[in-house]
Amino acid sequence: MGWLDSRGAPRPAPRSRRPRRPSSRPALPTLRALPALLALLAAVAVLALSGRMGNPGAGRPEAGALDSSGPGTPAVQAAERQAAAERIAGGTGAGASGLEAPRRSSPAAIATRRTPVVAVAEKVSPAVVNIAAESTVREVDPFFGGIFTPQRRAQSLGSGLVIEPSGIVLTNAHVIEGASRIVVTLLDGRELQADLLGSDHDADLAVLKLAARNLRAVPLGQSSDLMIGETVVAIGNPFGLSRTVTMGVLSAVGRTVPSESGERLFTDFLQTDASINPGNSGGPLVDILGEVIGINSAIVSGANGIGFAIPADRARRVVTDLLRYGELRPVWSGARLVTVDEELARRYRLPVQHGALVRKVYPGSPAASAGLQENDVIVAAAGHPVASREDVITAIYTVQADSPIPLEVRRGGRSQRLVLRAQAPPQGTGLAVLERSVGLVVGGGRGELAVQRVIRGSAADRRGLAAGDLVLGANGQRVGSADDLAREVLRAMDRGSLLLAVQRGPFVYNLEFAL
Repeated sequence: MGWLDSRGAPRPAPRSRRPRRPSSRPALPTLRALPALLALLAAVAVLALSGRMGNPGAGRPEAGALDSSGPGTPAVQAAERQAAAERIAGGTGAGASGLEAPRRSSPAAIATRRTPVVAVAEKVSPAVVNIAAESTVREVDPFFGGIFTPQRRAQSLGSGLVIEPSGIVLTNAHVIEGASRIVVTLLDGRELQADLLGSDHDADLAVLKLAARNLRAVPLGQSSDLMIGETVVAIGNPFGLSRTVTMGVLSAVGRTVPSESGERLFTDFLQTDASINPGNSGGPLVDILGEVIGINSAIVSGANGIGFAIPADRARRVVTDLLRYGELRPVWSGARLVTVDEELARRYRLPVQHGALVRKVYPGSPAASAGLQENDVIVAAAGHPVASREDVITAIYTVQADSPIPLEVRRGGRSQRLVLRAQAPPQGTGLAVLERSVGLVVGGGRGELAVQRVIRGSAADRRGLAAGDLVLGANGQRVGSADDLAREVLRAMDRGSLLLAVQRGPFVYNLEFAL
């Protein structure tokens, strides 16, 4: 019969199917056998699981067989870590981890590792101490001004060096400045309160005394024969990290650098690339033989990658005076010096471009006895070239009073060699210089230091000072007597200028005078 599609058209007749050939593969189980097969598999699984749980040791594969608890399982890894830790801690030799047993250094190996720097640290470190200076700071209230001034305790940290077994400690003056209590920590952990024997801000040195004896001490060495490039070691407590050792080379000598506040100018500093950070101040700078060649100072701002130290020779002079008198005694040369620069050399038609020009020589002074004359130019002092007046002052304060200081002087077109012996100033020298150079005559009365007379036409007269004005301070230091003022005048001669704080009525004026 015909076949029609959905549209009524005739559809071709279906093809006849060929009979299938019988397969050579066995027939699959019928659906009736499938439930029995699943039940059999479940029974086998239950029997295997129960046997493993009842006897954990049963069914484990022999060595070399595939094991599910192999080296990658957590239990095995934990056991291996424990065994490795025991081998490393006990140093019993190499194990499965492959780590070698630590080798104990032989005496010969230890001797090879003990470099000169190690020997320096072992020699000097026991004498280095930690210094904590406590002070009370008043904070001005922003709303009430001076009516309510809350106080808080502040602490500064620094280093120090025991230079005498009897408890004499040397440090920087800025470390203990303004301190009401100073605590020194020794190598053995003892904390001792220190007494201040004396300090000098211009030299940035201070001497402390501990109530202890038989301390490990390292004396000051020499700094006159230093070599640029030689190895140096700095020891201190930077940022409170006790007895830190850093190494570098001596980069330069005779550096003149300003203080962080800019109020002082430090001369003759040693420069090194050994790290000297806050907290290192007051610690020693030593050479490769363990000799103290300087006292570290981190007072210079912006000194990144370089450090400065006060030479040992100059420190020795300051320490001697601080121990004897409690202050650095001024010395008197009797010469007023000015630094020579290109403009000054051109104005005075000087034979050199650098040095210290002698502007004035006081009659009967050590400078007059040495043969110095006005308009001489000092080009060398104590064997060192002079680039500024500070170099001459440094040479004077490096040695004791009345010690010979060789000078090389240019006078016109000739060179001369002179010997200067700076001395302790005679009584009344400071007040005489004040009258002669500034034009002031002062005297005490009612516990105050007052101006008694102003010389007509003098520098003081030109600045408007008058009799009855009160002199409160000089060079930033309070003065309460004529002797205090005289001492500061002599110190000001070394700087070249005198700064006076003068009160008239309710007002205080700061006036600077050239000396």
